[in-house]
Amino acid sequence: MQKIADLHVHTNISDSTFSPEKVVGLAKLAGLGGIAITDHDTCAGITPAIIAAKDMDIEIIPGVELTAEIEDDEIHMLGYFIDWQDKEFTKKLKELCRVREERAKEILKRLNEQGIDLKYEELLALAGPGIGSIGRLHIANLLYRKGKIACIRDAFTKYIGNDSPAYVKKFKLSPREASDMIKSVGGVSVLAHPKTINTENKPLKDTVEMLVDEGVQGIEVYHSDNNTRESKEFKEMAEEYGLLITGGSDCHGLGKKEVLLGKVKVPYELVEKLREASGFKHE
Repeated sequence: MQKIADLHVHTNISDSTFSPEKVVGLAKLAGLGGIAITDHDTCAGITPAIIAAKDMDIEIIPGVELTAEIEDDEIHMLGYFIDWQDKEFTKKLKELCRVREERAKEILKRLNEQGIDLKYEELLALAGPGIGSIGRLHIANLLYRKGKIACIRDAFTKYIGNDSPAYVKKFKLSPREASDMIKSVGGVSVLAHPKTINTENKPLKDTVEMLVDEGVQGIEVYHSDNNTRESKEFKEMAEEYGLLITGGSDCHGLGKKEVLLGKVKVPYELVEKLREASGFKHE
């Protein structure tokens, strides 16, 4: 039986509802040979996942997901096989998390102005002491816990989604800054979910070409939001520009779209190609 992997997985250290230990258990149930932990702006979930997977014959691929901006459009950059314990890298991630905290406080302020009384201390208590990066999903969970919404999705459609009253724009790195951060710790930089990139003013292919010039080494061809035609299109782009191919579920647990682990699986040969391209070798 061919070994398979899910290369885009989040934990509750960022904006998933599943703990690193829960994620590993679900990976085992899904028959996966490896998963990449790719939390937003934090690597704090990697070590717990490695410990949990120790006797399960599941490889934990150390990763991260960074937010960048190109010509006013937001993109996400995945980093694979990174040295997640590098001190300088950790310092930079902590600064990104601090900016996230300021954003969360501003969102709460705007919600309070709409008559929804939420306190930052309540948000921290709900997120838990081990949280690496506060995100909108934590605020959505708090809204739900306090009976302000009927389900998590309502938080994004009514209050904190991109076109909602309490939305606050996120700080973003440049693509070069994101790719350089990843490469500084031996990682491979990969464009996440290209389907989400705005193509109103520029064809996706042009944006991908610009990102290649900025240091991007791969593209997430397979994603839970893609249909067959889109994945085929992204694969052709990867081949044209000599980019590595990845794929993953982008699982966030039971929040947001409720996409579960292993919905997207890729053959392990793609993992090995990422490993070969990386400059960091971990045990």
